[in-house]
Amino acid sequence: METTTAPAGEEVEVEPGVHLAQLAAGDEMSIQHLRMEPGSRVPEHDHHHEQVGFVYQGEQTFVLDDDTVTVGPGESYWLESHEVHAAENRGDETLLAIDVFSPPRPDPDWLRE
Repeated sequence: METTTAPAGEEVEVEPGVHLAQLAAGDEMSIQHLRMEPGSRVPEHDHHHEQVGFVYQGEQTFVLDDDTVTVGPGESYWLESHEVHAAENRGDETLLAIDVFSPPRPDPDWLRE
C-alpha cells in the first residue's frame, strides 16, 4: 500500500485560476485534486480516459456541445472516454473537486509544462 498527501504546495496552475495537483496513481486509475477560482475556465478538450469526479465546494459548470451541466457540493459526475468538454467556475466561490481517471494519468501533460 502507498499513501499520498494532498500537495498544496505542488499545485500547478494550468490555466489562469485553475490549479491541479496529482495525487495517487495505480495500475488501473489515478486521482487528482482540482481548484478553480471564480471566473476561471478549462478550455474545450477531450482525452481517452474515463473521468469521474466529486465536487465538495463551489460549483463546476461543464460545457458539452450545446448543453451545460452544473455540478455542486455533494454531487459527482462521469465523462465518457473522448467526450468533448470544457469546465467553468461561474460562481462566486472557489471550486474544490476530486477527479479520478481510468486508465491512469500518472504523467499528465500539465505536469510537463
